[in-house]
Amino acid sequence: MEKKRMSYEQAVEYLYSLQVYGIKFGLSKTANLLKAFGNPHRGQRYVHIAGTNGKGSVAAMVESILRTSGLKVGFYSSPHLVRFTERFRINGQEIPPGTAAGLVRELRAVMGSTQPPTFFEVTTAMGLIYFAREKTDIAVIEVGMGGRLDATNVIRPAVSVITNISLDHQAFLGNTLTEIAREKAGIIKRGVDLVTAARQRPVLDLFEKTCKEKNAPLWRVGKNIRYRGEGNQISYYGFERRLQDLELGLPGAYQQRNAALALSVIELLERKGLKVSEEHIREGLKNTVWPGRLQIVSKEPLLILDGAHNPGAIRNLSHSIRAGFYYKRLILVLGVMADKDVRNIVRGIVPMADYVLFTKPEYYRAAAPGTLMQEASALGKAGEIQPTLDKALGKAKAMADREDLILVTGSLFTVGETMALLDPETYQPDRIR
Repeated sequence: MEKKRMSYEQAVEYLYSLQVYGIKFGLSKTANLLKAFGNPHRGQRYVHIAGTNGKGSVAAMVESILRTSGLKVGFYSSPHLVRFTERFRINGQEIPPGTAAGLVRELRAVMGSTQPPTFFEVTTAMGLIYFAREKTDIAVIEVGMGGRLDATNVIRPAVSVITNISLDHQAFLGNTLTEIAREKAGIIKRGVDLVTAARQRPVLDLFEKTCKEKNAPLWRVGKNIRYRGEGNQISYYGFERRLQDLELGLPGAYQQRNAALALSVIELLERKGLKVSEEHIREGLKNTVWPGRLQIVSKEPLLILDGAHNPGAIRNLSHSIRAGFYYKRLILVLGVMADKDVRNIVRGIVPMADYVLFTKPEYYRAAAPGTLMQEASALGKAGEIQPTLDKALGKAKAMADREDLILVTGSLFTVGETMALLDPETYQPDRIR
């Protein structure tokens, strides 16, 4: 007898209930779920993207170029900013809520009750089943965390990508760059091209060794792929292509390197038979959208949202703000997750602020605003605690003059909640979080 149909809200609530099982690394549960559906992920074409920072931006650029070229492109990303359905997109359209609920119901029917899979294992299986059923030409899959034992590592991609390596998720991935790099290198498959923008010599040595063992060609931005950037434009010098004055849709100096990496992925896919014209590349790069990353929401005062959530991303953000924007005062709205490197995130961004509003999103992992303020106490910046993001945004707007900059950062959860507060029609959140 068919189980009772689930509403979308019931499906999302059930999935969130799986978070009680925490983060567990391993491929077996995802593989078992897919096996129950006939292994629909096999024989599909994928781009698999790991790395500490820039995964989403590179994925968004690759997806935009491929979609512009006329392909049907899936895109699996995490976390979502506002709605759960953001995680699964085909040609830019989120999965319909009814389809998501149906997939959860089907997956629940084959899941064991004693040791159920985690939230991310189920959502990964959902994405791979959805893309296979919708017959995507290719799907861009973003790693959740690490690589080697990440649920997404059940796929065999056409191209593997590791954006960069810096310290993040040390409790899960290791305390040194080499340990973290070893986990990321776990996505390298036998005979599958790897392209990376990593620069540190020990990291590159590890990638070279792994690629040699697996007979996987290794390509590097800065060696095999070069670029020159100025402002929001780059000139690209790749394997075969030489492209001048490409306009980037995503702001920030760090996006130049991400764009070069994305273009090298496109060239490697072309070698495997995909047809992408220069016009498609130019248009796709220019029209790339990736919300919550150096996103300009309004002007006078300038309001920018950025989900930087580790020291490396915070460094990139502070550099981009200094280099790319004019403002009189910077009013910082800061909310960080407690399991992140709070001290170095605070130290990386607070010194450039004129006033800081320490706050938190409505999420169970959020650090207490008092903890953030305590970490910032030695930095000598004026500031105050605001218990909710709503109140913090209200205070920031009330303080700001037309020439000031309000910067909201510290976590994608902080940015997502801000988007829903500022524009609830466009960014209508799920009722369940």
